Amino acid sequence: MSNRMSRSILCLVAVLGVLTGAVAVATSATSPSEAQAVGAFEARVKEYVALHEKLEATLPKFAEKGTPEQVDKNQRALGALIQSARKDAKPGDFFSPGMQALVKRVLGEVLSGPDGKTIKASIMDENPGVPKLALNERYPSSVPLSTMPPEVLAPLPKLEGELEYRFIGRRLILLDTEADIILDFTGEVVPR
Repeated sequence: MSNRMSRSILCLVAVLGVLTGAVAVATSATSPSEAQAVGAFEARVKEYVALHEKLEATLPKFAEKGTPEQVDKNQRALGALIQSARKDAKPGDFFSPGMQALVKRVLGEVLSGPDGKTIKASIMDENPGVPKLALNERYPSSVPLSTMPPEVLAPLPKLEGELEYRFIGRRLILLDTEADIILDFTGEVVPR
């Protein structure tokens, strides 16, 4: 084996060691309470996606490319079914105190990093403030959808189905985009 190849292999091993260490550090940064909160959140998301799919299956089908009126009618009908099925929904069903603490910590870390100001500006751009939020209500039509930077999305639990994270003001919401319904929201998690 040549000297050059030996150095290349040693460099590769060193890089892999650093990367493995970085993953271990990132993984160990999650406390047991955060891991428990994430597990409960993921279970609740899975449960909700099953409910969404069950309710959506009861709606009449229309052509693949429905008219805007058909799409809106279908979206509102699905929203009404979800509202009825989740009539007992309460704040924190998804964003428990543990999940909110995790979101706040993640945002604090991301926004205090070298690109923090730029990321925060992208979140707050076209983010008009704090309209009154209510569970199971439609996303406010007067509020544009905020940008979700990949640096913020990456450390959060992955979502299934038609669910998305969005910001309204300094709050993070969980949005069913197909029904246009706000499923849950946090308190203020974006630092000032």
